[in-house]
Amino acid sequence: MGDAPRSHGRKTIRQALKPRSLMEGDEELAGVWQARIVTLFPDAFPGVLGLSLTGRALSEGRWQLHTHDLRDFGIGKHRNVDDTPAGGGAGMVLRADVVGPAIEAAQAHARGRWPVLYMSPRGRPFDQAMARDLARSDGVTMLCGRFEGVDERVLEHYGVTEVSLGDFVMTGGEPAAQAMLDATVRLLPGVLGNAESTVEESHSAGLLEHPQYTRPASWEGREIPPVLMSGNHGEIEKWRRAQAEELTRTRRPDMWTRRDQSS
Repeated sequence: MGDAPRSHGRKTIRQALKPRSLMEGDEELAGVWQARIVTLFPDAFPGVLGLSLTGRALSEGRWQLHTHDLRDFGIGKHRNVDDTPAGGGAGMVLRADVVGPAIEAAQAHARGRWPVLYMSPRGRPFDQAMARDLARSDGVTMLCGRFEGVDERVLEHYGVTEVSLGDFVMTGGEPAAQAMLDATVRLLPGVLGNAESTVEESHSAGLLEHPQYTRPASWEGREIPPVLMSGNHGEIEKWRRAQAEELTRTRRPDMWTRRDQSS
């Protein structure tokens, strides 16, 4: 069994003169959405998730973040976590007898609907629909790979879902996990001050978001479109819809095609 996981988030929700550290024990808030991260680099968390709205929600106990250090489950005196690929080849592969116990430790806290995801360039593309689905779950465990990946038997044994941030390769899954968590946590109740902002933003209705403008009314010879200054909310809504559709058609024809097929 590895050492106790590192946890982020408040144990209780109450005002205090001093802000409570995000680095707490493994106490859990009943009914609060949790993320469990299995990683070789627990110090990478919370990272950007500790800032702005997601960071405030974390400190307020609206969600919790726990890391499980793969090195704690390493083999032998040096706590080795990887070995050479079976059959030969370059690089190293994370061992099943290391990753498996780490996932077991994370899933010991799981309740209800709690998927296990593996950040992988060969996985299904992460999108807004998946973020919404994760936000409706009770929590998520994310496995952050390194080197050439993880022993396939682990993925099969635990029914792990492979998820990709895009068609590119990074040195590890930690940045991808943070991006996916950011997209998910902002959809949790009470995290965003204005819930309507999630309705009109890009991908929420299968369209890219319409252009946005603010003061000054004129900048570098460019004016705010007159319809936005008209006060006619019906016309403003029509203009925004038309702009969103045109942007989607020209910039993301794949999204436009899927939208046509589903309508």
